[in-house]
Formats: sequence, structure tokens, C-alpha cells
Amino acid sequence: MRILLTGVTGYLGSYIANALIKNGHQVIGIKRKSSSLQRIENIISELILYNIEDIDLLVMFRMHCKIDAVIHTATCYGRNGESSNEILSANLIFPLKLLNATVHSNVALFLNTDTALEKYLNPYALSKAQFSEWGRYFARQKQIRFLNLKLEYFFGPNEDKSNFTQYVINCCLDNIPLLKLTSGLQKRDFIYIDDVVSVYLLLLEKRDLFNDNFIEYEVGSGAAITIRQFVELIHRLTASKTHLGFGDLPYRIGEVMYSQAQTDKLKSLGWSCCSEIETNLKTVIERYLD
Repeated sequence: MRILLTGVTGYLGSYIANALIKNGHQVIGIKRKSSSLQRIENIISELILYNIEDIDLLVMFRMHCKIDAVIHTATCYGRNGESSNEILSANLIFPLKLLNATVHSNVALFLNTDTALEKYLNPYALSKAQFSEWGRYFARQKQIRFLNLKLEYFFGPNEDKSNFTQYVINCCLDNIPLLKLTSGLQKRDFIYIDDVVSVYLLLLEKRDLFNDNFIEYEVGSGAAITIRQFVELIHRLTASKTHLGFGDLPYRIGEVMYSQAQTDKLKSLGWSCCSEIETNLKTVIERYLD
């Protein structure tokens, strides 16, 4: 298949790009001029890349005649001080332009990366929810098949240091005296990056089986543990001397205390979560130490 992939240089996008290439697909990637190519340097010769600042989306679709599917992973979390306007532009305005171009170019399938976070938690979650509603609208007009993937918390090797898992690992390995945390009683569904990527590949493979134009999938392991248990597991695996200050930080306003994916829809397609959390964390820690 010929796949258009946004966020190709990002964490999730780069993993998907590698998997698509490995499975014999052609990948057309969209990135920012300023994006580092480090995560895709091993496959860069096999990719067709465009800078979003330089390309007209409709022209790009016409240049490649027949694109079979769009996978949208590009996002702005707001972790680097971006304003609400900047987050809205990245997470709603740009993907809406992309969706319009996709529909106009008669592409049959759009896979959208959404979040399981409650939509009013922060501007990131709200903007993601707003775009999924636009996808639902276009699907109801029978203009495209829109698959919305609501991702739980995913982790894996070589994440950005600002990500929670990597931050905790860094602190524990550095044996900082005190790691301030909330009480950590929130339950989360932690899923390994390889299991997330396998969902995208499966949905591409099963694309001809879908009857509805809008289908939503919850993507997680299907099990939830507390953040405290997750952090304590990292602490044990790193043999850290860091004191874990549970309760030293307040919960966020609107903090969700329980989030767990219902994976029945994916299981009905033959998907299963193949990874075990302790084994996966060991892998992440070992890669960090290499």
C-alpha cells in the first residue's frame, strides 16, 4: 500500500514508519523543517518526505496519484510552553486541512491517533477530541472511512526525556535524593509501543472488512494499575536509592482516576496485547543504559 504518514519523525510515527517499511509498504511522510531525522535515519532512503511548510496538501496528493490510506500521528502535547492557539493549530486546524485534502483526493481510509484522556483535562486533550468529532462528521457524510484510535498511555525505548516513563527512569538511575509525585492512586492502562504499532498494521490489513464509516477503537493493554505501582516497579528494576515522595504533589485539576481500554473490538479482529509490563520496562531501562 501507499501510506501517507504525518508525524513521521515523532516517537509513535517513527515506529509506525519502520513497521510499514518492514512490511513492504511505501511511506510518504510529512514533517516540519525543524524536525530531527534521528529516529528515521535507518530508513530515510526508503521514505518520501515533505516539509509541511513547503507543500500544498492537494498538490502532494495529486503528485502521488493513488494514496491508499492516511495515518495521522502528528500532535502537539503542549509540554514546551505552547499556547492554546499553537496547540489548536497543530491538533485541529492542520489535521482538518489534511482531512479535507484526503476527502477531496478520494482516499478511502483515514486512521486518526486520538487520546483516551478526558477531553477537558487540558488543551491537548480538548483539541484531539474536537478533531475526532470532525472525523465523525465527514464519515457520517459518507465521504471517508475514519478509524479513531483512542490511545492509552504508551511507552517504550528512546522516548523523549519529558515523557513520564523516561523522566522517572532517569531520576531513579541518577539516584536523585527525592522524586516528588502525586499520591499515585490514579489507575492507568500502560501499553508497550510495539503493541500500539501492531494495531495500526492490523487495521490496514483488515480495511476491507469494515462496514461503518466511523469506528472508534480503544488502544491499551486492557488492564490498569496505579501510577504508584508503575513507579515502584521502575524503582525496583533500577535498584534505585531515590526516595519516592508520593503525595508531595497535588493532582491536576480534573485528574482522571481510572482509565482502562476496552479492547473487545480489536480482539474481534484477531488482535491481542503480546507484551508484559515488567519485561517491557526492563527492555526500556536496558536500552537506556546501552
